[in-house]
Amino acid sequence: MNKLLVFYFYSVNLSEISKPLFLSICVVLTLGCSDFQKLLSSGDSSAQYKQAEILYNQSEFKKAAKLFEQVAPRYRGTPQAERVIFLYADSYYNAGDYYLAAHQFENFIQSYPQSQKLVEAYFKEAMCYYNLSPKFSLDQEDTYKAVEKLQLFINNFPSAEFADDTNNAIVELQIKLEKKEFEIAKNYYTIRDYNAAITSLDNFIASFPGNNFREESLYFKFLSSYEIAINSVESKKQERLNNLVTQYNSIVSYYPESVFIEDLNQKMKIVNQELSPDDQTGIAGLTK
Repeated sequence: MNKLLVFYFYSVNLSEISKPLFLSICVVLTLGCSDFQKLLSSGDSSAQYKQAEILYNQSEFKKAAKLFEQVAPRYRGTPQAERVIFLYADSYYNAGDYYLAAHQFENFIQSYPQSQKLVEAYFKEAMCYYNLSPKFSLDQEDTYKAVEKLQLFINNFPSAEFADDTNNAIVELQIKLEKKEFEIAKNYYTIRDYNAAITSLDNFIASFPGNNFREESLYFKFLSSYEIAINSVESKKQERLNNLVTQYNSIVSYYPESVFIEDLNQKMKIVNQELSPDDQTGIAGLTK
């Protein structure tokens, strides 16, 4: 009833509403809020529980959670406690209060390890952290926590209804973590700290074998090595140029149609000119 009145209130021109009608709407809305606040502070567990379920079924999850918060301690140890705690956690989950939901789902899992809702509770607890995972440029503590919880779910329930969704979520979060570490490594190249870039990119490739940024990592390692080699003193230049040849051949071997191939070839032509004649033949597929 209140929702319909609010919709009406915002969908009409206020100048078109008569003063008596306007006052009536305000009174009804105020009474609705007042009734909920009275129930919330009433201490009537039975009435609170009944209304919490009604609100939950009406998708009024924030209000439902407030009532379940009042009810849950009083129903501990009763036959209804399992249902109360699950709906309490699920109300937070559906309201988008993921930290609170995760805590309540964890409480449910520990309290009711034989529950028929156990699989769903494990899944939703993990998805709380998935939903809390921020964009890659921010701190990824919740992302690591999400991967841990999602992997635990797969380990415990490999054939569960939510297994495919869980695996997809893990892949998505792993890519985010890879991107975070790759961007940190690449940033050293951006600020022209080429030695640090090479070390960081090597560590990234070793830490994330088969990652989604391997081609790009090898490319920026090459660029960093190129800047060092081209600007080297003569006593170190040939060794570093030959190292570039090795890197180039490795990249084109793994990625013959690399999106970076044109730039790589242009730079290798310069490298070829700087190499001693005996070493120029080591560049795969590049015309002297």
